[in-house]
Amino acid sequence: MDIAQAATKDVAITIAAAQSTSVPLDVAANVQTHLRFVEAAADHGVQWLVFPELSLTGYELAAMPGLVLHADHALLAPLREATRRTGMAITVGAPVDSGSALPSIGAITLRPDGGHSVYRKFHLHGNEVAFAAPGAQAAHLQTLGPTHIASAICADTNHPSHAAAAAQAGANVYAAGILTSENGYAAEAPLWASYACDHRMVVLIANHGAPSGGYVSAGKSGIWDASGNCITLADGTGDWLVVLTQNA
Repeated sequence: MDIAQAATKDVAITIAAAQSTSVPLDVAANVQTHLRFVEAAADHGVQWLVFPELSLTGYELAAMPGLVLHADHALLAPLREATRRTGMAITVGAPVDSGSALPSIGAITLRPDGGHSVYRKFHLHGNEVAFAAPGAQAAHLQTLGPTHIASAICADTNHPSHAAAAAQAGANVYAAGILTSENGYAAEAPLWASYACDHRMVVLIANHGAPSGGYVSAGKSGIWDASGNCITLADGTGDWLVVLTQNA
């Protein structure tokens, strides 16, 4: 696993993007990969770690109904224990219950105090509408100390209104798990920079490190400071931990 790290005065805690690789449909194997990232992140003092979209299952839309996870699921027990042991909050990607016939594309945050929260992707993209139900809430804010983190998932970040809602809710970090290609990345990265600059919030992007669900990922997970500058970035694909700490 490679490490990219930077510091800025724009954060009060240490946050990180996990550019991980998912085994299709194998939650248990992917949990083990997540644990390796958690251990590496703990070594760098990370307090909040964010994984890519559908990181625990891979981007396997048609299989989502049989892969629905929740924070107390038995397969996630090792991750719950890791949050308690390390004192780190972890946001993972998984299909989650929507309360309707179709599951939602979700981001489950496990917290070291045993609490949890779930964000459901608000803006679906392309054929996702055939397999997933959209979330009902655009702005999903969580707090760790003085830091307010808003969750986003992939296509959410293509909509300026989503980032604006996060900022209006009080976010100073906008954290997204995504799966995007080289072409997608080229179009989307300027948007991420603009959100950081326009709303004076840090933007964290965690992309897949390898192809998933038939999509070839660009990798290049990164973090933009509140001036819109990309200050730390994974060098392409593969397993990367991208860390942002507070300036002393």
